[in-house]
Order: sequence, then structure tokens, then C-alpha cells
Amino acid sequence: MSDLFEASGILPPDAPLADRLRPRTLDEVVGQDHLLGPGGPIRRMIEAGRLGSMILWGPPGTGKTTIARLLAQAAGYEYQAISAVFSGVADLKKAFEAARLRRAAGQSTLLFVDEIHRFNRAQQDGFLPFVEAGVVTLVGATTENPSFELNGALLSRSQVYVLKRLDDAALDQLLGRAEAHMERALPLTPEARQAMLALADGDGRYLLTMSEVLFDLPEDERLDVQGLAGVLQRRAPAYDKSREEHYNLISALHKSVRGSDPDAALYWLARMLNGGEDPLYLARRIVRMAVEDIGEADPLSILVANAAKDAYDFLGSPEGELALAQAVVHLATAPKSVGVYEAFKAAKKAAYETGSLMPPAHIRNAPTKLMKSLGYGKGYQYDPSTPEGFSGTNFFPDEMERRTFYKPKGEGHEEKVKARLERWAAMRARMAADGPVDAVGD
Repeated sequence: MSDLFEASGILPPDAPLADRLRPRTLDEVVGQDHLLGPGGPIRRMIEAGRLGSMILWGPPGTGKTTIARLLAQAAGYEYQAISAVFSGVADLKKAFEAARLRRAAGQSTLLFVDEIHRFNRAQQDGFLPFVEAGVVTLVGATTENPSFELNGALLSRSQVYVLKRLDDAALDQLLGRAEAHMERALPLTPEARQAMLALADGDGRYLLTMSEVLFDLPEDERLDVQGLAGVLQRRAPAYDKSREEHYNLISALHKSVRGSDPDAALYWLARMLNGGEDPLYLARRIVRMAVEDIGEADPLSILVANAAKDAYDFLGSPEGELALAQAVVHLATAPKSVGVYEAFKAAKKAAYETGSLMPPAHIRNAPTKLMKSLGYGKGYQYDPSTPEGFSGTNFFPDEMERRTFYKPKGEGHEEKVKARLERWAAMRARMAADGPVDAVGD
């Protein structure tokens, strides 16, 4: 029976609400005006009467499948859909052969490939000759970053369009359509309605699925936020620890700490923990923030970061997560310096460039008489025993000019370090002019 409904283009009465409310024209698609509105790239393509191959990249429930179907309808193309989850090479060959026969009869084909990133590299290469020859206009849909998941050759032959997660206005518009279709209002207080939009997390399909549950409730029942939570199960946030969202969120956390914004940093930390991120991965990143972005401006930060890792190891979740939060706040509010980070990077570059230059003889180790006879250690001055506590000795190789790698800007603890280095530099210059301080040790 369902096949008869599908063949006639009429959905069965028990079809999911999200299917019954699918847009019938591109103008009915919500939340993607940057692509479909006046002047949008897809809108211009339709107005020109010629579709190009494209990749639609966006979160679930934002209209990728609907847009592909309506594009074919608007341009007069035959719509053919396959899913990379259920299809293999044989299915692709059948699709391409059918498209080839249609083309010979003067009919263009829009081939929609859902979850296109699930095809392996070799299968993706199989699209190229048919796309290049115009046998099919490819519209691929993916929730993953195409630059990571799709072949460069396929990307070079397609436009990538980014679909946005649906904002509250777009989601509320969908709820209005659902209420008009069902001829009744959702049994929600205004606060519960807003909470439901938040639960949808930008996914229009999920919002309509939740709505369907609520429309089954008695008409005289009205739910507040607590009642809504009792009826609906909160779903896990859209977060995949091995995919792009993982890297986006850790980047947001790191940059919030670097930018001295403890509130944003705590938000991104909570988002990652709520998404199931390994807290010890976060602890490692927090230690990295301490050494990379704070360094000598606040030397205690590395101790705080390591202590947070140890506290989490000892307490576990959820109590140990508070230690990570404390470390994030400490690092975000600490003075920042990349002095050590930049200095070590420059020193590594110099070490690579200068190869195997030996230390000057006076600071070489001299454990044997032969080494002493060769001048190892001769003239070495023991800095703590000099009148100034500083000898001005050259510690670079004789063949290498003195270089300055560490340049503190004077923030936090580095203010004192900077002053000390400047004083030593002046003493070094004076000693170079006046001659070395007498040695008081060996």
C-alpha cells in the first residue's frame, strides 16, 4: 500500500509529521536564505536555468535532502537518490547507466547522494567521469567537513554550500506550520515552547518529531518546562569526538583561554564534557595552554594545570571536572606571554641551521688530564661566586654570533624577568668593553 502512495506522490496518513510537512517549493524552506533567498548562489543557479554539481554541508535536519529534491523539480531534472550507507558500486553503476539513457533521450538527471562522505576514495573517484561529461548533476549531502572527507578532485568539480543550523525563528516557523497542519496549538506554556526550541538544537526534523509526541497528548493538558522534560527525553548534543566538531570546540576552548575570557572558556569546556569528551584529553590540552600561551608570565600556571590533571585522576567524574574548570579559569585570567614558546621555536631553528658546533672550550667538561691539557674548562668563571653574581661569559659556540631568542614583553612575572635580563645585557656589554670579571671558582 505504501508503494501506491509513493507512486501517486501522496503520503499515507500515518506518515511522520516531518514528511507530511516537507516543503513543496524552495520558497518554503526555512533557515537557508543565504543560499535560497534573493541573490543567494543556489537561487541564482535556478534563475539561470542550469544546475551545477554541489555539496550541501550542514548539521542534521537543516533541509539538505529537501533542497536537492526541490532543485530537481525547479530545474525540470529527473531526481534520483541513493544513500552511501546502503549503496555500493553496483548501485552506482545502475544509477549512472540510467542517467546516461535519460541524457540520450534529452532528459537531465540530478543524482542526490546522501551521506556522500561514507563512500571511500575509490568510489568517490567513480563519480568524476560522469560529472565531467554532464551525465549527472551531482548533489551530495554530508554532515562532515568536505575538505576532510571528500576527494580533492571531486571537490574541484563541485561548489560547496554550507547549510546553517536552524535558529529559533526558523524553528518557531516550523512549529507554526505543524500547528496549522494539525489544526491545534501545542500544549505548552511560552517557557516550555522556548525550552523545546532549545532541545531541538537547530534540527528541524527532530523538532517536528518531538511535536508529534506532544500532539498525541490530551487537548486539555498544558505542559510547563518540567512537564515537557518529563514527556521528552533530552538527546545528546551533536558532538562527535573523532570529527570536525571536536576540533572546532577544542579550538574555541583554547582561544577563549588565550583571549582571557573565563566565561566563554567555561562554556566550551562544559560543551565538550556534556558531549562525552575524555576529560584527560582536556587536561592535556589545558597543560598545553599553560606552557604555550602563558609561560613565564605566570609560572604557576603549569603547576595548576598539572594539579588539575592529578585531581581528576584522583576524583574522576563528575567531581574531578571541577578541577579542570578551576584550571581553565586560572589560565584564562592569568597574564599571557608567548616569550618562551617563540624563544624555543627560534632556538630550534638556530640549532638546526648551525649543525654540530661545539661549545666554547671554557664551558666544556674536563674530567681527564688530556681534556684539561686541551684547554677544556680553562678560564671558566663560576657566576654565583663573582662580585655581581654574573660573569658575562659567552656560552654560545665560538663560531656563532650571540643571538637573543627570549624576548619577554614584561607581563606578570615576566616584568621582573625582563628587567633582570636588561640589567645583565648592560653588564655583559660593559664587561666586554672592560674585560672579564676575575674568576672565583672553577
